[in-house]
Amino acid sequence: MKAFVLDTDKTPLSPCDAARARQLLDKGKAAVYRRYPFTIILKRKVDPPKPKPLRFKLDPGSKISGMAIVDDSTGDVVWCAELEHRGQQIKNDLESRRILRRGRRGRKTRYRPPRFLNRYTPKGWLPPSLMSRVYNIETILSRLRSICNITAVSVENVRFDMQKMENPEISGVEYQQGELHGYEVREYLLEKFNRTCVYCGVRDVPMEVEHIVPKTRGGSNRVSNLTLSCQPCNQKKSDQTADEFGYPEVEKQAKTPLKDAAAVNATRWGIWRRLEATRLPVEVGTGGRTKYNRSVRNLPKTHWLDAVCVGKSTPETLNINGMQPLQIKAMGRGQRQMCDNDKYGF
Repeated sequence: MKAFVLDTDKTPLSPCDAARARQLLDKGKAAVYRRYPFTIILKRKVDPPKPKPLRFKLDPGSKISGMAIVDDSTGDVVWCAELEHRGQQIKNDLESRRILRRGRRGRKTRYRPPRFLNRYTPKGWLPPSLMSRVYNIETILSRLRSICNITAVSVENVRFDMQKMENPEISGVEYQQGELHGYEVREYLLEKFNRTCVYCGVRDVPMEVEHIVPKTRGGSNRVSNLTLSCQPCNQKKSDQTADEFGYPEVEKQAKTPLKDAAAVNATRWGIWRRLEATRLPVEVGTGGRTKYNRSVRNLPKTHWLDAVCVGKSTPETLNINGMQPLQIKAMGRGQRQMCDNDKYGF
């Protein structure tokens, strides 16, 4: 991982290798400015500064978001991180507080007349558990812009392209027969069924997209009729339905929506608006494009590598040697409550 560099006026310069940063520190020409991410500050002014343009890349997730800074001209990954969100914790805290407040109102304010239509939600409103994801990403980006020259942003805005999964020809035959054909559907099914055969539970083997109700029995290509299975189970099932094969729960599981995917889809425009407000050019990519970029470069699936592969701007060759993602956990910024609650109440 490279070290970020500032001059004595805290103007961002081009990042340098760890060995070069160590030399500057040993010779007394620089001092440690920040440990995470590691940043040094020179003891002189660089005039004029000529930092390299860098691209911030983001793969938003429900629980963990992958982030990376990439030099498009060389393919070097300058920095990478995985940010753990606290959305579920916020949701649980709000539910606990709601129960306690409801009980208190029932005990102490029965005389109060009921109130209706006294609240409104502004345009673009998101629940606090989802909005926290947007704030976390905005905070990280603003901190990174203060220590390096970020000139562009790439974000995976659409996790799953539902229209193209339901109607592959919505954008013409070129999309259906092009390089990305099937990637949206496969990615959706891999996430939904946890990359596991729904019949035998095997993992880490090539999976096949399988029809719950075979097409010879009137089944369709809709996503609600598709699942994952290994090759032996797919051949053994033959033209039986999942119910006849002895797995009636598979059809119910296939129709269950993805909670995490819904959270990502709900926050994608909130994140996009925050990125647009930075006045940086924002490139938007889909989950299918990310998976395609990662697979043709033979990269393993991790959150930060997904971020590196977001968008069409991904360089043909990527230099990820020695990269270890920085693990970031959102902890919140305190609270405004004058009276907190625990398991006994306020």
